[in-house]
Amino acid sequence: MAGERRRRGGDGPRERPRERLRDPKLRQQQKPPRGSGRGRTALALTAAAAALALALAAAAAGWKRWSEASRLVTPHPAPPAVPPGSTGPLASPTYFWGTYRPHVYFGMKTRSPRAVVTGLMWLQHGGDLRHTSEQNNGVSRYGWLMHDGENFGVQEIRDEGLLLRTEFVKQPGGDHGGDWSWRVTVKTEGNGPAPLVSLFFYVATDGQGTLRPVLENGTRLAAVAGTAEELGDFTVTFLPPTGEGGEGPKYASYNFLAAGVPGLHRLTDLVRRSLRESSVFSPPGRPRRRFFGVSSAGGLPGEPPRGQLLLHQATLEPPAALEVTLESGSAAAERRFEDAFGLGARGESLPRRRFAQAALSEMLGGIGFFHGRSLLRSERREEPVPGMESALFTAVPSRSCFPRGFLWDEGFHLLLLARWDPALARDILAHWLDLLNADGWIPREQILGDEARARVPPEFVLQHSETANPPTLLLALERLLPDAPLPYLRRLSPRLRAWFEWLNRTQAGPEPLTFRWRGRDPDPERFLNPKTLSSGLDDYPRASHPSAQERHLDLRCWMALGARVLAALAERLGEPAAPYRDMAAALSDNDLLDRLHWAPELGAFADFGNHSAAVALRWHRPAPVPGGPPAAPRLRREVREPPRPRFVGALGYVSLFPLLLQLLRADSPRLPALLGSMRGEKQLWTPFGLRSLARDSPMYLRRNTEHDPPYWRGSVWVNINFLALRALRGYARAPGPHRERAARIYRELRLNLVGNVFRQYEATGFLWEHYRDSDGAGQGCRPFAGWSALVVLAMAEDY
Repeated sequence: MAGERRRRGGDGPRERPRERLRDPKLRQQQKPPRGSGRGRTALALTAAAAALALALAAAAAGWKRWSEASRLVTPHPAPPAVPPGSTGPLASPTYFWGTYRPHVYFGMKTRSPRAVVTGLMWLQHGGDLRHTSEQNNGVSRYGWLMHDGENFGVQEIRDEGLLLRTEFVKQPGGDHGGDWSWRVTVKTEGNGPAPLVSLFFYVATDGQGTLRPVLENGTRLAAVAGTAEELGDFTVTFLPPTGEGGEGPKYASYNFLAAGVPGLHRLTDLVRRSLRESSVFSPPGRPRRRFFGVSSAGGLPGEPPRGQLLLHQATLEPPAALEVTLESGSAAAERRFEDAFGLGARGESLPRRRFAQAALSEMLGGIGFFHGRSLLRSERREEPVPGMESALFTAVPSRSCFPRGFLWDEGFHLLLLARWDPALARDILAHWLDLLNADGWIPREQILGDEARARVPPEFVLQHSETANPPTLLLALERLLPDAPLPYLRRLSPRLRAWFEWLNRTQAGPEPLTFRWRGRDPDPERFLNPKTLSSGLDDYPRASHPSAQERHLDLRCWMALGARVLAALAERLGEPAAPYRDMAAALSDNDLLDRLHWAPELGAFADFGNHSAAVALRWHRPAPVPGGPPAAPRLRREVREPPRPRFVGALGYVSLFPLLLQLLRADSPRLPALLGSMRGEKQLWTPFGLRSLARDSPMYLRRNTEHDPPYWRGSVWVNINFLALRALRGYARAPGPHRERAARIYRELRLNLVGNVFRQYEATGFLWEHYRDSDGAGQGCRPFAGWSALVVLAMAEDY
């Protein structure tokens, strides 16, 4: 992910003294006569001068490196896009409390840097402790069925015969963001004997705030009394469990845990180590049963506490409900959903409407608030450095796989959120722009705080300062722009300009008006085709041999979109728009686009670079180390034909970008070829949506390494299909010779995409990261209510 373009400012005059001293002719002229005392003095002075010059040059070079590296962790000087104090309980009570912990199955916190957090764990005795949402831990199905992003949510979780229903409701009022209430209902599926289940409700702090247990009969944690900076004095109360539907009291055994917490990312480990099989469940007139109960004898030795944990464990036999309060807001939520998307008025069936509401709710329930520092790597220094302290309010792609912020994902998320709640979308967008550093860079992946970092493989923690990401936030801004308040847009404007200028400066290509993604994989012989993570399309085939001569088509199209949106923003603010308007026109020039990116042999637009089509992975056995064991064979790339400058023969999503972002004129002679590739069943068309790489492409479904299966090499991705639907709808409505064909493909593609995503949700209970092109089956991460939730806008035909 390391880039290649460097800042060169400050070179030149500072190097001249050193160059002068290196010149052998000058050294000869300065040499004094042999044996002369004055000569020896002059020689000593010359040596001293040389040493001083070298020291000064080294100091200057060190200062330059320090100064450049310091910009990496220096906030951008523009006024913040999120005004100070605007996210607090008085200024923004609606969004102060929320389910802002997407990485756990159920939990709430405030939008505070050192928030008090609350959450749920459960344990079916004989099984595993459940807390954080994981990809392959045996929980068969979970997700929000309703969530309005503000005051109300319902989630269902299915776990090895258990059905848990979690509900929350918020009540506005007071000076601290109002109150909230939970209800968790647990029952079994099937007719077998009721298992023993423990529900753990906890309150925890992380460096700020104090908690005090309120005990009943010395064993049951009836409440937690606490104090925190932004909450003041507060109380969390746990009511005794009742039967399902509130039918009388339910027998339960109680345990509680009070412990110091070394960090919120260690909560699961702390509770797991505190469990002892010494507690006894003794219902009247029934057999006694042992179970694992928390005990203060546990803990994490050797790790100093940063905060407190108070945990209430209720052990019972389902069915039962444990309540803090009992309220419902489902009717209001359904009315609001219909008002926003109108699916009922469009004739959508009740199951499909419920599916769409669940898709939106899972995205809203995946909004998180994060605080901390990223770990950054600059090409200007060897060691990584912690970034500036940052706060981020954002949706996440996946609660199980990616419970953190991703830059290019968020632009797609905001397209849906902007339709549901424009104020919420504007708030999230402003938080992202406040991550800008002094150079105008935003790290593509936000790993803020210990809880977030604990879920990230080490190789992905470092964020590289030359690595970009598609500026999809501008897609969302284009949607928000007409109705956004002018003061808000004025706060955003300098940050958006700085970000766009950084992209234009650092991702410039080899020729004017060309662009190149920095940060391709640095070990090309390890991969069939070196990945380009910065593009967001990861393993999509690019030039086989990365070089500075590459021209990346998708990046050029993103820059054209950016220039277009910034021109519209400037016009809305009454500022000079001509530079952006001129750049947008130049990048959208269809003749220049043809010259730089049309590949006649492919019949489509393409990347250009140093490329060989004759590459393959072959097993190689490394030479043995003398005296050591035989080396294991490894897959390495073989190049059977030397690379040469040429267009990359890969027909797929990248080829469509001039159409996807609507840079092609409606009468473009290239449009029929692209429409034909989209509809061609041997190329991009499937009954489930457009596949990412043509079936007749050399790289179709090819592995990139032994352990690196195909990703963007054939699967159907909802975000790009959404862009295709949006563009086809535009071409179908624009006067031109291809409008009827575009309209026909639009109707078929929408039917295929929506139908498959719905069927897979019905079959599995999840939205998926991507879908197999052969049978439509969900693949990758689940739940993935990030950009896959754009299916809701496709159902509403709201682009």
